[in-house]
Amino acid sequence: MQSEPETVCNVAISFDRCKITSVTCSCGNKDIFYCAHVVALSLYRIRKPDQVKLHLPISETLFQMNRDQLQKFVQYLITVHHTEVLPTAQKLADEILSQNSEINQVHGAPDPTAGASIDDENCWHLDEEQVQEQVKLFLSQGGYHGSGKQLNLLFAKVREMLKMRDSNGARMLTLITEQFMADPRLSLWRQQGTTMTDKYRQLWDELGALWMCIVLNPHCKLEQKVSWLTQLKKWNGVDVCPWEDGNHGNELPNLTNALPQGANANQEHLGQCKSLEYQHLPTHKFLEEGESYLTLAVEVALIGLGQQRIMPDGLYAQEKVCRNEEQLISKLQEIELDDTLVKIFRKQAVFLLEGGPYSGLGEVIHRESVPMHTFAKYLFTSLLPHDAELAYKTALRAMRLLVLESTAPSGDLSRPHHIASVVPNRYPRWFTLSHIESQQCELASTMLTAAKGDVQRLETVLESIQKNIHSSSHIFKLGQDAFKIATLMDSLPDITLLKVSLELGLQTMLTAALSLPSKSYTLQAV
Repeated sequence: MQSEPETVCNVAISFDRCKITSVTCSCGNKDIFYCAHVVALSLYRIRKPDQVKLHLPISETLFQMNRDQLQKFVQYLITVHHTEVLPTAQKLADEILSQNSEINQVHGAPDPTAGASIDDENCWHLDEEQVQEQVKLFLSQGGYHGSGKQLNLLFAKVREMLKMRDSNGARMLTLITEQFMADPRLSLWRQQGTTMTDKYRQLWDELGALWMCIVLNPHCKLEQKVSWLTQLKKWNGVDVCPWEDGNHGNELPNLTNALPQGANANQEHLGQCKSLEYQHLPTHKFLEEGESYLTLAVEVALIGLGQQRIMPDGLYAQEKVCRNEEQLISKLQEIELDDTLVKIFRKQAVFLLEGGPYSGLGEVIHRESVPMHTFAKYLFTSLLPHDAELAYKTALRAMRLLVLESTAPSGDLSRPHHIASVVPNRYPRWFTLSHIESQQCELASTMLTAAKGDVQRLETVLESIQKNIHSSSHIFKLGQDAFKIATLMDSLPDITLLKVSLELGLQTMLTAALSLPSKSYTLQAV
């Protein structure tokens, strides 16, 4: 800055196989990242390599000197820095002259300028002490003074390091995790039986997500993964390690308005979103013809969304299941489908429908399997213009909500690739059930809208609604939707949809009546 006096800083940078392995600077700034002076010197070396003279290791230079030159070198070094190195120089001289000293038991002498051997691991410089101190400081501020933002910046740095295949990514995340585990608030919350704050939970979520990226990294060696697994098990065995749902106490937070409604709810506006352009970049080695990073990313996303998984126990974990699913679908909706991607959608939809226990859209699923309504709605709208038959088949399969069924199919035990649906004599604690039922209702409404004018499909959708939807309010809403769709101003009334509306209205009355105390009721048609 022009208003600040100019200062001269002494900077030293060590390199090893194109990596900065250590840095020192006289500015005294302590931070996780390199100071401006280290960055400036690095850029100067990159842009003007000829201006920075390279020297042989100091051991090689000393080897070329005779006795008089060595004595002159040492004496001049002591003279220039006599107040700093004289005590050390005298101590070393005494040890060298002593035959029984430890220094004389070692052949040769260390050379910090020679670098590591080819077999030694080389990694970018990371000030571990500063990482620990910074994380400890941010956690001690309890989410105030922008500490949460600073921790997220650290997480972003870890992601960047992983992207660049920097081995320090795992080192840095290990240091961060150790400080999180040492946070004294964990013990306090455990003793008091209270829950963590939402901001703190989100930080732990990010921590877990980053560890997943590390252990699933295909470029890591097996021994590294074994080491990380051991460390993760060790942390998991600590009493204060928080549960995924975050609830140690008996009180449950209010779920009202906790979740957005629909996959589109992540975008603020049964237009203002930032437009991104996605392109097909060819992979280095094709697995199949026409495959690209984009097709691989989309296919992996579809596989993940369609996998069968049991609904977790805790409130926060259940919210996270819904939230993560909708965020991923929202990301997929930004991609414009071309012929190549449509083929991927068709292939995955067929795989999911014919899949066994790994598919959430398989023929038989576990009673407490996470419902596929939100994902199926996205698949339905994406496939409808290209393969209507497959779109309806997928959506109709996803309409089920077995957790509300009194009985469920036990599965064909002669077909080992099918999971048997276990129906225990208990009602699971699904805290997000109202949200899930609304997603089921949206899926049904989407099918009703698309099936207008098709008598057979409308009847099929009606049967699915009557079979799978148990909430009278949602059945009533679908009846209203069917009536509105059937009587649009720009077309003649759709008789079949009007019949669907009437059927759903009658079912609403019947469902409401059956939920009332046991008395005699008569339904009258006016």
